[in-house]
Amino acid sequence: MPVPPPGPVRASAASRAGLFTTAELTAAGVTEKEVRTAVRSGHWVRLRRGLFVTMEDLARTEASGRRRELDALVVSTALDRAGAALSHGTAAWLWGLPVPRDLPRDVRLTDPDRWRSGPGYVMTRAALPEPEVTTLRGHRLTTPARTLVDAAREWSELAAVAALDAALLRGLVTPEELAATLARHRSTPRVPRAARAVAAADGRSESWLETKGRLRFRAAGLPPFVPQVELRVDGRLVKVADGWYQEAALVVEFDGRVKYERPAYGGRPEDVLFDEERREDLLRSIGVRFVRLVDDDLGRGWPPVESRVRRELAVPGPVDRSFTAVPRDVGRVRAAARQTLSRPAVRRAAP
Repeated sequence: MPVPPPGPVRASAASRAGLFTTAELTAAGVTEKEVRTAVRSGHWVRLRRGLFVTMEDLARTEASGRRRELDALVVSTALDRAGAALSHGTAAWLWGLPVPRDLPRDVRLTDPDRWRSGPGYVMTRAALPEPEVTTLRGHRLTTPARTLVDAAREWSELAAVAALDAALLRGLVTPEELAATLARHRSTPRVPRAARAVAAADGRSESWLETKGRLRFRAAGLPPFVPQVELRVDGRLVKVADGWYQEAALVVEFDGRVKYERPAYGGRPEDVLFDEERREDLLRSIGVRFVRLVDDDLGRGWPPVESRVRRELAVPGPVDRSFTAVPRDVGRVRAAARQTLSRPAVRRAAP
C-alpha cells in the first residue's frame, strides 16, 4: 500500500503538485527513519534535498505533461530566493509558449542580486523591474513581455518570432508591452537581436509553420504576403488563406500533418480534406491560384519553391473578380489548443 504523508502535510502539498518538505514532515511528527523507509520502499521520491513527492503524485504529474512545472517549483523552493523569478525558457514553457525542441531542461531564473548555477538550474543576475514580474499558478515568474524579450536575446530568430507570434495571437502580450520592455532594457546585451525579432512578429500567424514560412519568404526577398485573408464568394466565406497576394490572386498555404490528423475544429480528417478540396476547386474555377507548402519545402526543398512563387507572382490575377478578399485584423486561436493556450489568470507580484 502507498504510504501517504500525514494529513496536514498532504493539505499543504495539494497546492504544490504534491511537493512536501522535511520541515513539514518534522512538524507533523515524522521521524528521519520513517522518511528514509518511505523513500527506500519507493512510496516517496526525493527530488532534491529536503523535498519529496509521493510516487503516485509524480506519476500523475508526468502523465499530465507538467514535469517541467514541478521541476521549476522544486528549484524555486530549494533556492528560497524571495527576489528571484522563473524566467527565459522556463517562464516561456509556463506561459504555454512554443519553445525550441533542443532547449536545455535546466530551470532558468533571474535574480536582481545574485548569479548562481547548480544541478538542473541556472540563475542569471539581472534587474527585475516591478512591471516585469507576476505570478501564475503560484509561481513567481517574468511577465510574458519580459519572458519574450529575454528569450529572443538567446534563441534563434525562428524560435523567438514563433513564440512572439503565439503570444500576440493569444493576447498574452501587446505590441505596446513589448516596446516598453525593450525600452527599459535598451542597454542590455543582445537587446537589438530581441528588437529585430519583435519587429518581425505578427500575431495573425496561427501556427509555427506559418511563422517559418513568413520568415523564409522575407529572407528570400519575396514580397510579403498578407496573413489570414478571408476569401468570400457571393458573401459566403469559402476559405481563409494563410497568405494572400492580392494582385496575383495567389494563396499561400502552409500545411502541417497535424492539420489533417487532428483537425482544429472537429470532424474526421478525411472529411476535412474533402471539404478543403471542394472549396479550393471553387476558387480555382474563378481565377484564384494556390501554392501549398510543407515544412520540407521551406528547408532543403526551397529553391524550386522560390522559383515557382516568383513565376506565379509575375502573372496577374483576373481583372474581373467574382470573389472578395478581406484581411483579418487578428488571427484565431485554434480550437484544439484553446484550453491550454487561453490567457491564464495572473496577478502582479508584490514589489
